[in-house]
Amino acid sequence: MQAGPLDSAVLVVESSAMEFTPDQIARVAKDMGVSSEELARFAALGRKRVYATGDYLFHQSAPRRFFGIVLRGKINLQRGLAGRNVTIACLTEGAMIGETLFVDELAHSVSGLALEETEIWAVDKEAIDQFRIEKPDIFYRMVARAARRLSLRLRETTEMLMRSGLERAPVTGFRLEHDSLGEREVSNAHYYGIQTTRAVENFPFSGIRLSHFQHLVNAFAHVKKAAAEANAELGVLDPHIATAIVRACDRILAGERHEDFVVDMVQGGAGTSSNMNANEVIANLALEILGHEKGAYAFCHPNDHVNCSQSTNDVYPTAVKLAVVSATQETVSALGVLRKAFQAKAAEFADVIKMGRTENQDAVPMTLGQEFTAYATMLQDGIRRLGRVAEDLLVVNMGATAIGTGINSPRGYAELCTAKLAPISGHPVTLAHDLVEATQDAADFAMMSSALKVTAIQLSKICNDLRWASSGPRCGLNEINLPPLQPGSSIMPGKVNPVLPEVVNQICYQIIGSDTTVSLAAEASEFELNMAEPIIAHNLLGSLMLLKNAAIVLTTRCINGITANRERCADYVKNSIGIVTALNPVLGYERSAAIAKEALKSGRGVYELVLEKGWLSQARLDDLLRPEKMANPLLADPAP
Repeated sequence: MQAGPLDSAVLVVESSAMEFTPDQIARVAKDMGVSSEELARFAALGRKRVYATGDYLFHQSAPRRFFGIVLRGKINLQRGLAGRNVTIACLTEGAMIGETLFVDELAHSVSGLALEETEIWAVDKEAIDQFRIEKPDIFYRMVARAARRLSLRLRETTEMLMRSGLERAPVTGFRLEHDSLGEREVSNAHYYGIQTTRAVENFPFSGIRLSHFQHLVNAFAHVKKAAAEANAELGVLDPHIATAIVRACDRILAGERHEDFVVDMVQGGAGTSSNMNANEVIANLALEILGHEKGAYAFCHPNDHVNCSQSTNDVYPTAVKLAVVSATQETVSALGVLRKAFQAKAAEFADVIKMGRTENQDAVPMTLGQEFTAYATMLQDGIRRLGRVAEDLLVVNMGATAIGTGINSPRGYAELCTAKLAPISGHPVTLAHDLVEATQDAADFAMMSSALKVTAIQLSKICNDLRWASSGPRCGLNEINLPPLQPGSSIMPGKVNPVLPEVVNQICYQIIGSDTTVSLAAEASEFELNMAEPIIAHNLLGSLMLLKNAAIVLTTRCINGITANRERCADYVKNSIGIVTALNPVLGYERSAAIAKEALKSGRGVYELVLEKGWLSQARLDDLLRPEKMANPLLADPAP
């Protein structure tokens, strides 16, 4: 087995051994409109791939690279490049992935996420193209069946949209709720309550609600579920109520009521409004499960039951950490796709000789492949850095309650709640050894922000190079061609701008600026609590979303389509004064500098001047200035 190509940053195990059962062959063959023998012939072109839980098989907007059959496991198909995804379907054993590849070459319209360890049998696009040439009769029967399946899927989607429209909750009146400040009417259409209503009125700032970041909503549900189970086990929460809370959390994790998480991400109170938004939604869902009306808090109270043994000061940072770790996994996966794209281009451009440049001046020759390899290496550094700091975020203060002393929680609660949170969230969280320190110290968030900033700096530098290298086309460097995406001017006809490197530059500036905000917010901690964690959460989750989307779109709409202007690159090397550096060891610095000065003044070439002066023979000069030798000076000379 070996690591093979994949559409994520994770390691995928591949095997060429056929592992279809006769029953699987027969069922899939029927679905594809071919015989079992014909399917076996087609499948022989593929390989088995194994994905771990949480790995992405492919990303939305990425090009389709393979057709697959699910052998084992579950794959969640989800759409959404912002902070919130919508689940479209869940694929299980026998399902097919990427049938659209038989019909067209459009990019993926959804992302595929492995919900558990998953095995698929994958046939790459290149093998499919070859099969079309060699077995057109079989191929076009598969095309016809794929088109029919896509038509049926479209019909199912239409029906689903119609049902969703019919099931919208009507406004059925209002309920009266109260808190320590008084009473307010709350619409019965809402699952949140009075404290959330006040927060919506008090914090109308960014327009970005908690629901914008799906990982954060899910993280609150994970935390509240773990807390309910721990409280019930320790005897401080009625098991009947705890079960309803757990079921309510499961419904949120299944995608329900996210629209009721309405508090603005930018808020005062150290996250109290976010915590109460979660408490109220979960309480009213639990009341519904228990057979009571919304707001009948005597049977399940947002504070007394859902928030039992908790404080915002341990719930909020724990939820934010879980959300950031989940978002980081997606971002790392997207950066892995971009890294692979640069690696592929590095291999394609391995023989393209060009001039290297330092301080925007001619330096020494290199290959375009070496330049793109360096970009891939930078991105790998970013992936490694983000993964390392994400591990530190898995140390949480759950059970610290108000300031880290665990007040109002039973003995053993912190350890038990954290132990339950790990399998519930799918992240190996551990309990901080000093809960007082963990409640007030935001250093882990600052480290994550710093890692994002450094990665953004590296990516922005890459985009700078892409813009310079593609400049022109007549009066710039014009060493590479970027895919033309849209007209570039409202006044200058024919102008096409490098819009994707430009927008990724701007995204990187935003991430770099966000790091300043996070740094100041982390420093704002006073005594036993950091009041500025909401702005930290807003910036970290926003930066991760931007970086993920930048990596995916830059890959699919820019890097994959780059071509090299080989002759232009070669001409720069041929006419450059910089090649004189290769003559230093033979001619010495003084004579080499004199040659460079004369070449610059006269406009003549270094090669011509050295021959004219008789300092080297043509054979010796040709050997020293061989492009491949200048680009790889440490390689051994070929055997005579």
